Amino acid sequence: MDKLGSRNGGDSSSEFTLAEIMEMENLYKEIEQQSLGQEFCQDLAMNFSCSTSRAGKSAITWKQVQNWFWDKHKMLHPDAENISSAAGLKLLIDLSSSTSNNAPENSQKSQGDRIIEFHESAFEARSTKDNAWYDVASFLTYRIVNTGELEARVRFAGYRKEDDEWVNVRTGVRERSIPLEPSECHKVKVGDLVLCFQERDHHAVYQDAHVVDIHRHLHDLNNCQCMFIVRYDNDDTQENVRLGRLCCRPAGSDSLENVNTSQKEICKDEKWKLSFLY
Repeated sequence: MDKLGSRNGGDSSSEFTLAEIMEMENLYKEIEQQSLGQEFCQDLAMNFSCSTSRAGKSAITWKQVQNWFWDKHKMLHPDAENISSAAGLKLLIDLSSSTSNNAPENSQKSQGDRIIEFHESAFEARSTKDNAWYDVASFLTYRIVNTGELEARVRFAGYRKEDDEWVNVRTGVRERSIPLEPSECHKVKVGDLVLCFQERDHHAVYQDAHVVDIHRHLHDLNNCQCMFIVRYDNDDTQENVRLGRLCCRPAGSDSLENVNTSQKEICKDEKWKLSFLY
């Protein structure tokens, strides 16, 4: 398949981080019927722009904040204005117990709450276009479809907004895979799930694969000579690859089954929480 898009990256000035979206979701529940004045939006935009979680990102303007609340209101109240949407989609995400990255360090947290710091750069998502995994630049918004599954609107790192996709959180979002140094080849074991760079005539992408055999060789710390035989999950083909084409899964995430199980335990019942993934 063709590339998802240009590597030049599109305009990201209007994007919010996951933590910012979570905070605005909570605020919307409190102020839905109130007028959103400029002062309120300015204070919130300043809070976002000064947060350490926006390091390296464009500052947020009060207009962007105000537009987000307006768009949110129009989504939940389609009678007020015609908005096209896929049949059966419901925006029912309950964020009432989620905690933003922008919360003060001394803020009170109820005992037993699952608190997770969200960093978009720490995740990868699987594209529905080619079934390959790509780094996540940002999570734009969320929805729950009529099957009860949670989906996230994903902006892929290095790609334009035209390439954004809705991705199933349970099966298509996970902690980012880790590249290996030549001195770390011993970490790869037979049977491991790995992310492997698959080169074909029509594409070159990262796909899930399992290690079926390893031919280890003596080498120095700078140049691994080992050969890894992998079987790709997407087409069941085998290939001999060098370490440089492999990324390992983070500890505790060695299989998709484990990932799905942990996410099911967190994302359950009719009130979904965004303290998911890991």
